[in-house]
Amino acid sequence: MKKSAPQSEKIAKAAGTVSIAVMCSRVLGLVREQIFAGLFGAGLAYDAFVVAFRIPNLLRDLFAEGALSAAFITVFTDYGTNKSKEEAWRLASNVLVFFAILLSLLSLLGIFFAEPLVNLLAPHFSAVEGKKELTVLLTRIMTPFLVVISLSAVVMGILNSKGKFFVPAMASAFFNMGSIVGGVSLVIILPKFGYPAIMGMAIGTLIGGTLQFAMQLPTLKKTGFRFTPRLHIKDPGLKRIITLMIPAVIGLSPTQINIFINTNFASSCAEGSVSWLNYAFRLVQLPIGLFGVALSIAAMPVLAKHAAEKDIKGMKETFVSSLTMVFSLTIPASIGLMLLAEPIIRIIFERGAFTSYDTIATANTLTLYAIGLFAYSSNKILVPVFYALEDTKYPLIGSFLAVAANLLIINLSIDSLQHLAIAFSTSCSMVLNFLFLSSVLYWKTEGYSVSYLSKGLAKIGVAGSAMAAFLFFSRNILHDWLNGSFMLQCMTLFFLITGGAVLYALLLQLMGLQELTGISKRIRAKFRR
Repeated sequence: MKKSAPQSEKIAKAAGTVSIAVMCSRVLGLVREQIFAGLFGAGLAYDAFVVAFRIPNLLRDLFAEGALSAAFITVFTDYGTNKSKEEAWRLASNVLVFFAILLSLLSLLGIFFAEPLVNLLAPHFSAVEGKKELTVLLTRIMTPFLVVISLSAVVMGILNSKGKFFVPAMASAFFNMGSIVGGVSLVIILPKFGYPAIMGMAIGTLIGGTLQFAMQLPTLKKTGFRFTPRLHIKDPGLKRIITLMIPAVIGLSPTQINIFINTNFASSCAEGSVSWLNYAFRLVQLPIGLFGVALSIAAMPVLAKHAAEKDIKGMKETFVSSLTMVFSLTIPASIGLMLLAEPIIRIIFERGAFTSYDTIATANTLTLYAIGLFAYSSNKILVPVFYALEDTKYPLIGSFLAVAANLLIINLSIDSLQHLAIAFSTSCSMVLNFLFLSSVLYWKTEGYSVSYLSKGLAKIGVAGSAMAAFLFFSRNILHDWLNGSFMLQCMTLFFLITGGAVLYALLLQLMGLQELTGISKRIRAKFRR
């Protein structure tokens, strides 16, 4: 694995660039959630918003950040490697036009069938007066979000393939900024005209999606891309993307089925359950975005290049190194979220309409979501490897196994655990999917370096255990401070997080984890200069 060090450092550098941008986006995302919590708490209005946004979001995950993105990068990278620049640009223009038309038609269908979709996704909302009607209204407003965010994903794929990572990752920060500024402004204005305040946040979502797409266009122009309004359905490149997408959409659909199942069950639990699950998952998405998504975005063009060049050995080394990096970052994040869930939720959300009862309910949910964090992030690396190999049937099988496990665990535990059963089953199904995909990939590639991965995991385990002990005992000693004034809570939590992270990083540095030492060498070299 020594030869992979430069490659792993290259991916780490790109992932670091993406992580900075993702951090900005996720922080703004948390601000957005804080605004929701303060204005609407965990109840009827926010439950309705979450379910309404979930409908275009389910399709977004399928088309934008899932099948379309992965399939486009694979084919576009191959064009860039083996064909002319003009052919690659023609393909990109054709893909943009084709999916703009297709997704606009899907959005119109979504608007027309909003009511039956809400009845299907959250049938128990009709038991609360006005809840279903509000959800249908918000669904119709937010459905066109699918179009702009999917086109944004194609542009991101082009820029990533050209080695541009920061601007596409930063684009989602503009989504949150548009949602916050536009949404809050409309929350103030719309009630004066007799409209529900939450409607302002729905329109803000459309404003944010448009900004996310638009802010990438200047960088796209600098790469040499010139848009040609053309639609050639028989284009071999477009056909290849669709051919890759169809099984990939089917492969990703079980994840969306899981979300559908979870939302359906959550709508039958106590008022606020949908909100608690969403607030907790938003926090879990911070490390997923910083580590899993960032490394996936950085690694995908490298994996696709190895596949295009038929360099399976190089692809396996890149994969193992990337997976080790994911473990080294997500395992301590899981430990921190599980041990510090309650003070984190209290500081971020407990104000306005968000009560101390909501804090406890959301913290318990976050603890269970954190169990599957490493698997969720690792799957972000595993699935693109199968796409790079142009073999999407195994992610499909793994996803259906995850759906079956999710449904079984929820049915066995929903009566006793209520909404917590959903968080627990989500983590368990993600772990099962990870174990399946990693095993199949080992067989399919005739073995990757498990010994290298195991040595890295052993070092991560030792450092993670020391960090867990530090956080557990420090949290108990500083219990009164964690329940003191707001500033005292913030300072104490900052001390715990910083102390745990420094201890963990120092131990990994002493044990010589290659993925960490490479990054620290680059940092020291920059400081010397």
